[in-house]
Amino acid sequence: MEFFWYVVLMGILAVYIVLDGYDFGAGIIHLFFAKTEKDKKAITSAIGPFWDANEVWLIAAGGVLFFAFPTLYASSFSGFYLPLMMILWLLIFRAVGLELRGQIHHPMWEVIWDKAFGIASLLLALFFGVALGNIVRGVNLGMVENGVSTQEGHYFFLPLWNPTFSPQADQLGIIDWFTLFLGVVSVVTLTIHGANWIIYKTNSSLNAKLKEVVFKLNFVLLGLVIISLLIWHRIEPKPFHNFVENPFLWILPLIAFIGIFGLFKVKRFQKDGLGFLFSSMFLVGGFASTTASIFPNVLPSTNAVNPSLTIYNTAAGEYGLSVGVYWFVIALALVIAYFIIQYKVFSGKMDDIGYGEH
Repeated sequence: MEFFWYVVLMGILAVYIVLDGYDFGAGIIHLFFAKTEKDKKAITSAIGPFWDANEVWLIAAGGVLFFAFPTLYASSFSGFYLPLMMILWLLIFRAVGLELRGQIHHPMWEVIWDKAFGIASLLLALFFGVALGNIVRGVNLGMVENGVSTQEGHYFFLPLWNPTFSPQADQLGIIDWFTLFLGVVSVVTLTIHGANWIIYKTNSSLNAKLKEVVFKLNFVLLGLVIISLLIWHRIEPKPFHNFVENPFLWILPLIAFIGIFGLFKVKRFQKDGLGFLFSSMFLVGGFASTTASIFPNVLPSTNAVNPSLTIYNTAAGEYGLSVGVYWFVIALALVIAYFIIQYKVFSGKMDDIGYGEH
């Protein structure tokens, strides 16, 4: 049952990355590329009916984590308390920027909330990449000092950074050169993803320019991915051991690379949705490859005193996990029905929706 709920949790997170990922990317595009009021309205219209529903997947992931892996929930929510609070405030500012921007038609008011929406989206993309970097790198479980665990084996707390800015220091921080690098990868990836969603859902005058942006950023992304694979060896001596032992897992990075190479043809796509499909493939393939590489760990330990947190030593009791399956099936059916209806109602181009205009 532990493996089943692990797959469910990772699946929910993958859906969240794809769906709310394009919201973050659209915010970044809005911040840097939308110069006219018409283009700004097109971007907010493209995500307006979807962004709040997309965030439900993050709440669902938190709920599954709490139910299925309570020890991991307790450990991560205390250890990552500071960045989680920052993410919460950024989510609030992004929502407030979208909702309040159209309430008063005054240039200064609109500029303030445009910046709030764009900067919050940019920082959210960065922080979620940094968060993934922390999970890959691991944390100092038990707060070990001089070979002695000063706290319970599953407890830790991280400041924003350490004095050395190193991912291999004894006392780690949230941000170091490795996690920050993955944060940059996340920003570039979600910018591409958001641009593809805008192209797919609007007839904005930006679309031709966005295809050029996606094409150029894709070269940057490919370079960043190659560098990240190389520097991963400094963090984990055998980062691909699961792939060697289970060759079928190579399908995951293959999906990611099909996605990234497919995006090089973005300027020749006849159907606007193909770019979004390929960027979604890269996101899902990349995230799945990352989680598969550290399996069964869900939060690696950087010391030899306390073991890593795995899907087995953090899971709830067998009875609770089994009973939860029935409720999960009901919830999943309702969510799927809701999203089918939502995306059917708001199918096609969204330029004239006028989201947030009152």
